[in-house]
Amino acid sequence: MGVLESELERERAVVAGLYQRLDELRSETEERLARVRRDSVGSNHQARSERDAFARLYEDQLTQLRDVDARLVFGRLLLDEPVDGCDHRYIGRVGLRDDDQRSLLVDWRAQQAGAFYQATASEPMGVRARRHLTMSGRQVTRIDDEVFDESLLDGGSAGEQVQGEGALLAALTAQRTGRMHDIVATIQAEQDRIIRSDLRGALVVQGGPGTGKTAVALHRAAYLLYANRQRLSTSGVLVVGPSTAFLRYIEAVLPSLGETGVVLSTLGELFPGVEATAEDAPEAAILKGSAQMARLLSRAVKSRQKAPADEQTIVVDNERLVVAPDLIQRAIAKAQRTGKPHNVARVTFVKHALAELTDQLAAQLRASGSTIDDADLKVLREDLRTSYDVRVLLNTAWLPLTPQKLLQDLYARPAWLAELAPRWTEQQRDALHRDRTEPFTVSDVPLLDEAAELLGDFPGRPDPADRERDRQRKRDLENARAAIRNMGVQGLVSAEQLADGFAEQADRGTTAERAAADRSWTYGHVVVDEAQELSPMQWRVLVRRCPMKSFTIVGDIAQVASASGATSWQDALNPIFKDAWRLEELTVNYRTPAQITREAERIASSAGLPITPTRAVREGDWPIRRVTAERGDAALAAAVAGAVAHDRGIDDGGTLAVITTASDLPEVAAAVEERFGDAAGRGATGLSRPIAVLTGYEAKGLEFDAVVLADPDALAAESPRGAASLYVAMTRPTQRLTLVAR
Repeated sequence: MGVLESELERERAVVAGLYQRLDELRSETEERLARVRRDSVGSNHQARSERDAFARLYEDQLTQLRDVDARLVFGRLLLDEPVDGCDHRYIGRVGLRDDDQRSLLVDWRAQQAGAFYQATASEPMGVRARRHLTMSGRQVTRIDDEVFDESLLDGGSAGEQVQGEGALLAALTAQRTGRMHDIVATIQAEQDRIIRSDLRGALVVQGGPGTGKTAVALHRAAYLLYANRQRLSTSGVLVVGPSTAFLRYIEAVLPSLGETGVVLSTLGELFPGVEATAEDAPEAAILKGSAQMARLLSRAVKSRQKAPADEQTIVVDNERLVVAPDLIQRAIAKAQRTGKPHNVARVTFVKHALAELTDQLAAQLRASGSTIDDADLKVLREDLRTSYDVRVLLNTAWLPLTPQKLLQDLYARPAWLAELAPRWTEQQRDALHRDRTEPFTVSDVPLLDEAAELLGDFPGRPDPADRERDRQRKRDLENARAAIRNMGVQGLVSAEQLADGFAEQADRGTTAERAAADRSWTYGHVVVDEAQELSPMQWRVLVRRCPMKSFTIVGDIAQVASASGATSWQDALNPIFKDAWRLEELTVNYRTPAQITREAERIASSAGLPITPTRAVREGDWPIRRVTAERGDAALAAAVAGAVAHDRGIDDGGTLAVITTASDLPEVAAAVEERFGDAAGRGATGLSRPIAVLTGYEAKGLEFDAVVLADPDALAAESPRGAASLYVAMTRPTQRLTLVAR
């Protein structure tokens, strides 16, 4: 048996032992979960809460142990100095220990694993050699070594003489599946440094297409959850992507890294109850995204707090009462001085208005000869509160509002908008005008959120409920500490984590589920991909979701396609983060072959885009193919279908994307679907099939083995930012690119 075969057999034996330990931990966790579920706790509410919390804890642990099965272990370090009598260290998705708490597998996020990503021949970091293990299922199929200690090559340990093609290149050339895979086994040094940077402030990761920005951001989220578990486990991490197609593409990455406490959302889903996907016309999008909309909404809310111009006559139990505008104005002023949101401050308005109306009605009754005592005052107040005329009077002056109604009224009432924005041009006001029944757009979501801040909930939760909630939290913490002592699980779970599971209701759900349903939830960290597309109003939404301003911001200014997007990071971020943000750049293109990168960068540079030049790690095997469609109405669709057939003839494995304009998509998709049947699909659902037909917007952030661009000039013309959309579309392939011109 040769060196390679003997080393493979040795690694297979080690990996088999690690999987055996994983299976043992799964069985133990399943047994604990079953035992907890069997526990009979009677009618004691606190005991039921403890049982349910432990059940949820074990369910989460079991989910993690199941999700990390694929490629559990992917690396080994040979150390200069043995640690605990062992001269090697295996690196994997999670940490594993034996029954005596000796380390068997080091979590890739642990400090001890850093050398796997950062060691070089010039800076070996105490490592003699680094080994990459390639897995298929639970079987090691290949090993690749990087040797830092030359003595290993000159008669040293035979087991360290195996050399081979780099694991990175193998991963880059592997066929795509329509879903993003983690890069945990092949993280490069420049990426690892960014992933492991600390939690403070906002970190901007700028890089051209193919530099691994998204992968770095997701692995950074997993690393931060590991390194800051106590802080982030209860508050969660929010990952914001540009489209549902993008979220479907990345959804498996974090679970595969052992993390499930993350909320994935598009910008159109950040307001509970609204799932906006439609985009506004450029003029409306720019207007809705501008910071002046915050001031407009503030004026709109305040305009709904207005006393009548004339005296109002109301009838209460056959008693006519003339109400002066000053009475209502005084109540409005007192409510406004509280500084509370509209719906919350309305309670103060109603209270003071009813108090003055009660005094006025009592004085009027006394003047007519009636005797009014304190008990009568309470009855009069109740009569006023339930009076139809009084309700109309108070609601006319200060009506409770929902964010949806406020925005619908603003768009549907041109005269009101003109009153609120007298300096706007008629064209600007026309850009916002629409019927109340039209669905909300992506640009409306931050406006709904802004309106919700200004309006507040109604009715507001009374202070006694807040105090009782605080008292219950203290009781839960005390009970959690006692439960941890009694069950002997110290160190496995904190009192805070367990107390979070003590539910007043039957099922509070996971942190991620509760966060996604609660507009006022504040996250411990927010990851924003394609951040160059965000408008000032969208940034306001995200900062409300994370007041501590702990962000990972990923993007490329040259790829801006949105009309309301940023022209520079300084312009986008300085108004929000001041000087509390820092910039890191990725300069190596791992995805796109060099010949495609050069052409995309040439087009972008000639259009004046501020690109970040990148260095591709490989040249690629196929030149860019150019096709010209014949003349005729259906010629483009036919030419695209033919280009797809040609590419599938080269390699019918992996994934292929047809990227076209929104106007051409129906015809192009129909032609491709007719020719390839169930192998083709359109939009986000197409990502589960070998051939996906997408718009340029839907393709942002994705990657495919091959790409066919339908009418590149039209793709550039469709976007408000011109060549930026074409630049993005051209840099999606990992192997082949075909350009189909009209």
